[in-house]
Amino acid sequence: MAVKIRLKRMGSKKKPFYRMVVADSRSPRDGRYIEVVGTYNPLVNPAQVTVKETEILDWLSKGAQPSDTVRNILSREGIMQKHHEAKYTKK
Repeated sequence: MAVKIRLKRMGSKKKPFYRMVVADSRSPRDGRYIEVVGTYNPLVNPAQVTVKETEILDWLSKGAQPSDTVRNILSREGIMQKHHEAKYTKK
């Protein structure tokens, strides 16, 4: 089963709000998910991001693939750097 970390759109029309979720890659964008690992609100300036860092690092270590947008968000938060360091300094 391929697992992805991606955004699930919430909120009303013209006012999007996103939840960062871990989901099976075959499930629809707003469909079934495994776990909520953060939120993203692009309407405020600067964009408001909340992440559960330990859960995201755990899922990344298990092989979950972030979508392009989520990868950019996690890079800005410094989580991708921590994942990279943890992955390559254990050896």
